Formats: sequence, structure tokens, C-alpha cells
Amino acid sequence: MDCCCKKGFPAALAVFAFKIVSGMVLCGGIFKWVYALPPVNVWRPIQAPGISFYVGTFIVSMLFVFFYKTFSPALAHLEKVQRGLMYGLGVWAVGILPGMLATHVFMPVNHTVVIYWTISGLILTLAEGLIVALILGDGESCSIKK
Repeated sequence: MDCCCKKGFPAALAVFAFKIVSGMVLCGGIFKWVYALPPVNVWRPIQAPGISFYVGTFIVSMLFVFFYKTFSPALAHLEKVQRGLMYGLGVWAVGILPGMLATHVFMPVNHTVVIYWTISGLILTLAEGLIVALILGDGESCSIKK
């Protein structure tokens, strides 16, 4: 468990900060226009996120790091950067992609929004995997056993 605490917490903090900043820059800034595409009645009025958003985002960041450490032995044959990118790709493939398919099929969200979320999700999970790989290095996998 020590390996997860010594470098895992800073890695989760870095991923958390990256998520918050990239969300503000991309969704709240550069690509804010996609949320003005019809139908607009699917969005809540814009307001500052509450503390539960930040707590939830940090928990997701910690899970991202934990599962990186859990699955990194399977990617041990890859260099550190490749391992991070491959992990990010895997998270995107099993996390973002199915959600975007379901959003496209079952929700009245503009196709441009779904495409934006799919592409930005890929780029962001690749970057997050890279951040974690660079911080954690080639350390051993996490386990609860000593």
C-alpha cells in the first residue's frame, strides 16, 4: 500500500488539477459554443460547481491512479511513456467510448457535442495516463499485502 501513498497521492492530485484546468479551458472556454447547439433544453443553467464536484473528481482521479498501478504490470514490456498512453487509451476505450455511444443513442444531445466529448475524452485520458506514468515511474504494482 506504501507505493500508492508515496507517489499515488501526488499523481492523483496532478490528474485532478489537470481535469479541473482542462475542463475550464475547453468546456468553459474554447469549446463552450458546442453547448449552444440545439437542443439546448438538455443543459442545466450554468453555475459554479459545488464541493461535491471537486470531491468526486478527486476520487475519480485517485481511482485512475490506483487502476494504473493495478494494470501497469500487464504493460511492463512498454516504456514508461508508452505505458501511460496505452493505459489512457484503455480507459478511453472502456470508459468514454461506451458512454458516448449510449449518449448518442439514448439522449437528445447534438451530434457535435458527442463528437467533441469523444475526441476530447481521448486526448484527455491519453494526457492523464501520461501524467500518471511520468509521476509514478516504473514502480511496483500496488497491493494491500506487505
